[in-house]
Amino acid sequence: MTTSKPAVILLSGGLDSATCLALARDAGFAPYALSFDYGQRHNAELKAAARVAAALGAVEHRIARIDLAAFGGSALTDASIAVPVDGVVDGEIPVTYVPARNTILLSYALAWAEVLKADDIYIGVNAVDYSGYPDCRPEYIAAFQAMARLATKVGVEGSPLTIHTPLIQLSKAEIVATGTRLGVDYGLTVSCYQADDEGRACGACDACRLRRAGFEAAGVPDPTLYRSVSRT
Repeated sequence: MTTSKPAVILLSGGLDSATCLALARDAGFAPYALSFDYGQRHNAELKAAARVAAALGAVEHRIARIDLAAFGGSALTDASIAVPVDGVVDGEIPVTYVPARNTILLSYALAWAEVLKADDIYIGVNAVDYSGYPDCRPEYIAAFQAMARLATKVGVEGSPLTIHTPLIQLSKAEIVATGTRLGVDYGLTVSCYQADDEGRACGACDACRLRRAGFEAAGVPDPTLYRSVSRT
């Protein structure tokens, strides 16, 4: 490591955020991992986040508790809305989009960054192999960063707060290859939208499809644990 500057890393426990943590560490930052219990369908990803944070040397790992399930509106926060397993329609925002989620999570990361005197936040959004979420686009990140510099004490005082999105233009295969090069154990991660309590994936949701295709395209063995169900 070339520096001990702190950086806040949003860590969901999935493949992308684990890669982000590895990249932040590789860039010389002291990583502070932040995960959220926000009323999602399962907590297997939070267990995965704890494993990843420990394995990749996070200085600290915190889990913030908020209740997005109080509003619902997403298959990930409302059990009455089924998770799609037949793919997504191009041009449509799928029901797995959680309203305002990245805005809320980045706001929490921003608050912790101020306390840590950290000028850097990492988030694993992706605009290539993604499901059409509006809060994963480069223009959204640029707008949030501009807002953050206006809305914070450190920003007003001239701190160059930066939101890093190192995966935003990478394919899932490129993300897998990058993390593999950096020693990420993807067997520790959980990406499935409807994983069971043991973290086993359904193999059919959009997150599972993208993840599996990424390993195949990268030529890396897929370490994902799947439930005993048919996969397409």
